[in-house]
Amino acid sequence: MSYPPLRQQRLADVITERLEAMILEGSLKPGQRLPPERELAERFGVSRPSLREAIQKLAARGLLTSRQGGGNFVNETLNSGYIDPLLEMLSRHNEFHLDLLEFRDAMEGISAYYAALRSTPADKAVLIQRFEELDSGFVGANPAQEAKLDAAFHLAIAEAAHNVLLLHTIRGIFHLLEQSIVDNLAHFFAKPDSRSQLMKQHRALLDAILDGRAEDARSRAHEHLVYVEEGLLEIARAETRAQRALRRAQGTAQSTTQSTNQSASTSSTPA
Repeated sequence: MSYPPLRQQRLADVITERLEAMILEGSLKPGQRLPPERELAERFGVSRPSLREAIQKLAARGLLTSRQGGGNFVNETLNSGYIDPLLEMLSRHNEFHLDLLEFRDAMEGISAYYAALRSTPADKAVLIQRFEELDSGFVGANPAQEAKLDAAFHLAIAEAAHNVLLLHTIRGIFHLLEQSIVDNLAHFFAKPDSRSQLMKQHRALLDAILDGRAEDARSRAHEHLVYVEEGLLEIARAETRAQRALRRAQGTAQSTTQSTNQSASTSSTPA
């Protein structure tokens, strides 16, 4: 039996695959600048011409961009896979926020589960750092800044799950995630002790991941998002009651005015 001859892979192709893997796993993030060619060649133990050929291949595939005198960058558009006019339109409608919470429940629950199973000491250090930044960075007057810290914590969990599809799905809706959290916090900050309750939930989620309690981590993520959803629904119900009461008040005032005008018209009519 004869076997086809084995072909040795070209060095530039090996480097290309390695850089692609680093982009997929999140080691190289959209918009991030690559180290200088000399430094990167030394890290890989390859020649600069082979490295340069790999970079050119990745640029041709739309994964890297080169800036004159500024180096090579991971293409920022890789961060926008879920940005399109439809999603932007949906994000402006209140019912979409509940859809996003349901989607987050599925994605973040499984991310927390795998993060508890797979997170490395380096992942756990990042998770602790993101939690501490969120815990100490309370800016009640600025929900947008608070949302960035909150979203960064949840994204770190997705990174610690070591599943590239989960990571890029959550990263792809990162801007929607931030906006959803901004809207949620704007409502929650009006309620006493709401932030302390949210932080307790974040702490319980973090502890479950750090302790390797996978099912518990998934449950903590679910409970957190259920709490947010129930809070938003209660706020919506309160707004509906307020609008109903306002309409009744306006209707009563209008009826009183009409009755007064009618009485005045009757009294002024000659006998």
